[in-house]
Amino acid sequence: MEKLRQELKGVGLTLPSLRVDPVSCAGNEPAPLVDLGRCTVDTALRLSAVPARTGNREAGHDE
Repeated sequence: MEKLRQELKGVGLTLPSLRVDPVSCAGNEPAPLVDLGRCTVDTALRLSAVPARTGNREAGHDE
């Protein structure tokens, strides 16, 4: 999560609600999830442009 926060910060993006989901860490076999939370429409549009700019799309994960 911190790596993602720093990488996004490096390109001028902030996801204010970025955090580890505490519920996913509970139980006998925790499976932590990163909650990307909420962001502004401007941030969402800027994030959506990243794959097109970098040409970095993994098979099956381009939508």
